[in-house]
Amino acid sequence: MAAQHSIDPDGRPYDPAAVPAKDVVGAEGFFAVDMRAGVVTAVDDFPEARKPAWKLTVDFGPVIGELRTSAQITNYTAAELLGRTVVGAVNLGEKRIAGFTSQFLVLGALDPDGTVRLLELPDGVQPGAPIA
Repeated sequence: MAAQHSIDPDGRPYDPAAVPAKDVVGAEGFFAVDMRAGVVTAVDDFPEARKPAWKLTVDFGPVIGELRTSAQITNYTAAELLGRTVVGAVNLGEKRIAGFTSQFLVLGALDPDGTVRLLELPDGVQPGAPIA
């Protein structure tokens, strides 16, 4: 079992020095997660959320299609997100958040204070491209 997550002495919950390694899941566990590239096609306010968040619509290409999610990424403006290529985990199942159905998880790295920095892909990556 992995160690419990702790907060560093400065109160930063995601300081790399305070976040323990997770248990080994093996290649099978990793490859079970369907991660795809997608393009943000709509960004909407989400005032019902407990923490500041956007509602995103993302096009994951011809096989997956458009999915929606909520994301606490208000460090990005709507204009910065619209048209941006993001990475999403698209087979985790749906989750209801403040009356909204979130269909995937957008991926990013966490700064020590919890701010999300979205993963970046090079130009030319097609919507729906699998992430390996």
